[in-house]
Amino acid sequence: MIALKLLIKNAFRHKLRTYLTILGITVAILAFGLLRTVVDAWYAGVEASAADRLIARNSISLVFSLPISYKEKIRSVDGVEEVASGNWFAGIYISEKNFFANFAVEPKPFLDVYPEYVLTPDEKTAVLKDRKAAVIGRKLAERFGWKVGDPVTLRGTIFPGDWDFTIRGIYRGRDPNTDESQFFFHWDYLNEKVRETEPARADQAGFFFIKIADPDRAAEIAVEIDSLFKNSLAETLTETERAFQMSFVSMTEAIMTAIQLVSFVVIVIIMAVMANTMAMSVRERMGEYAIFKTLGFGASFITALIFGESAVITAAGGALGVLLTYPAASYFKAQLGQYFPVFIVKTSTIYMDIGAAFVVAIVAAIVPSYRAVTVSITEALRKTG
Repeated sequence: MIALKLLIKNAFRHKLRTYLTILGITVAILAFGLLRTVVDAWYAGVEASAADRLIARNSISLVFSLPISYKEKIRSVDGVEEVASGNWFAGIYISEKNFFANFAVEPKPFLDVYPEYVLTPDEKTAVLKDRKAAVIGRKLAERFGWKVGDPVTLRGTIFPGDWDFTIRGIYRGRDPNTDESQFFFHWDYLNEKVRETEPARADQAGFFFIKIADPDRAAEIAVEIDSLFKNSLAETLTETERAFQMSFVSMTEAIMTAIQLVSFVVIVIIMAVMANTMAMSVRERMGEYAIFKTLGFGASFITALIFGESAVITAAGGALGVLLTYPAASYFKAQLGQYFPVFIVKTSTIYMDIGAAFVVAIVAAIVPSYRAVTVSITEALRKTG
């Protein structure tokens, strides 16, 4: 306890410099934590991917569709448990700024393939009965103030026209990283309306969601599915859900890499600032260390004083940075929720914050402590004079 009091007094002997250094460390740790959270949020879809799910799409591009007849052929493949067709709808609610993901799916098999989207039994029954039923995520409902029974109209882009829906279910995520900001409706409703207006585009699916029995056979099953449609007019590309998600993330891989580099550069900069603070502190107290040596205190004692002082300052700034990360993340989530449906400060991010603060404390004290230990008593007293 006495040693801790001594370290705190030493750390705050020059109050303005110490407070400014703590502020710098706080900002650096806060920035580091937020940048890491942004990276985690960007990869949230990849992390939420299940090993027992495959996605089959047109081998040329997602822009091209597949015949709905492929569904039963895919279901016949050994190891396939369930198949659900789907289409990216890209509907607009009032204006483009209200963006959210919306799909046309087959509700029953889709919910079987994605058990992490949890509905109550009554909601599930209501959804299956109503052709114009829509299922929305809990966060999407909170964003627009929607509730079960509300009518919603989306303006089609890929499929032109006004599309009327009734919210019959609000799902919640089974897992923390489940996206709760999506909008699903009946694929049959889409197909029936398209058959009336654009018959050539009817009976087509953008992709198939596939649940398999054994994740270890994912590659084998994917190859077998693709072989069924080889040399056809619409060949398929079947891949794991993780690979499918990564195909989108990889488009911005350079940006994510840059953000990760910036997060580490921030720590390097504050490390230099902290090292400068410790160098100034040690230089000012060089005479005191000389007196300690004269009284018989060894190099380990002086080293402990300097490293301890560095640890006190860094711990104060690091703790504030970690504490501020949560409200800052909540603010960014409120502002950018439509782009980052899952924006969670992970425990691993906090551990990285703590690790970064620890590294800063150690590295910043190495050179100053070496100078204090190696300088001779007469030289140290001469500098003081």
